[in-house]
Amino acid sequence: MDKTNLIKRFFAVLFLVGWIAGSPGCAGTSTRESVGEYVDSSVLTSKVKAAIFNDPMLKVLQINVETFKDVVQLSGFVDSPEAAARAVEVARSVEGVRAVENKMSVK
Repeated sequence: MDKTNLIKRFFAVLFLVGWIAGSPGCAGTSTRESVGEYVDSSVLTSKVKAAIFNDPMLKVLQINVETFKDVVQLSGFVDSPEAAARAVEVARSVEGVRAVENKMSVK
């Protein structure tokens, strides 16, 4: 075996060992999302924000949206309990939302 092939195999084995050892670090846990879950949560957050903004009753209200593992948390301020209930309803209607936590306060 020539020196070039030996070096290539060495780096291939080194890469494989590093990849296998590093893989669990990318997996999600109960308190941390995997990279794929994080991307999915970001997309879901954007969809919920758009749905809330496009709702005439909620457009001007100060509602924050965060998502973790398909669970959406709404926080911020609304003008009435009805507006809070509407925001939860709109968030639940977005495809992919598993649950909605209401942490909003009425001004």
